[in-house]
Amino acid sequence: MLIATWNVNSVRTRLSQITNWIKDVNPDILCLQETKVVDEAFPLSYFEELGYEVIINGQKSYNGVAIISKFKIENVNKGFTNENVEEIISIKFNEQKRLISADINGLKIINVYVPNGSSLDSDKFDYKIKWLNHLSSFLDEQIGEDDLVCFLGDFNIAPKEIDIHSPQKYEGGIMASKMEREALNNVLKGRFIDSFRIFEKDSGHWSWWDYRNNAYELNKGWRIDHIYISKNLSSKLKSCVIERNQRENLQPSDHAPVLINLEIENQNEDYLDDDDDLFEI
Repeated sequence: MLIATWNVNSVRTRLSQITNWIKDVNPDILCLQETKVVDEAFPLSYFEELGYEVIINGQKSYNGVAIISKFKIENVNKGFTNENVEEIISIKFNEQKRLISADINGLKIINVYVPNGSSLDSDKFDYKIKWLNHLSSFLDEQIGEDDLVCFLGDFNIAPKEIDIHSPQKYEGGIMASKMEREALNNVLKGRFIDSFRIFEKDSGHWSWWDYRNNAYELNKGWRIDHIYISKNLSSKLKSCVIERNQRENLQPSDHAPVLINLEIENQNEDYLDDDDDLFEI
């Protein structure tokens, strides 16, 4: 079962790139971030023609998340649905469309686009930390002890120094600060595994390169797009790769897709593909 995450930086602008990649890789589930389009204008038909069901939590020009699946999508949540917080708080953090979740083929899929935060002394940074804390509470309520969870997206945080091309240059700055990393750890609470680090322990592997200063050509990137899985899925994880070649497209997203292979059988009669073989990556 192939599951991917990709910040596409506008689904309509990169539509041909996304659909071409889907045709090549044939993922079972693809989670998108920064779709930058309201739900009514999302290019649904292009994905449906490829045999996918789509759920969307969109916003004009900014943010936006979506889940594209060959399996039937159930129990959809758009945004935070915390029961133990004041309604006004949930409304505040749902104004920006950054979260969508659902149950798919026995898995709980949680797709997030974490705020960037801009700079440590900005209101946007304060929002980012509070958003992460709200996310932590949301996961506490949504995830049961035995749930099989895939928690993925653009986290806008490099978890460790090895996830940045020049860690000393950016130490303590945005996406690399102690406060952000602590907030992320509070979200994870030791219940998730970083899929990529199961297979690759070294630095030099990035999922995002700034458009400026020839960052991609000089390979000056960051690893900020992650696929976390619950510990009870660890034995089923077969691979995790960053599809960096997608950054070489004409007018690409500044992010590359991240893809895992989980050895999970089809539990759904409504699976939309006739080929049950796992694609090896």
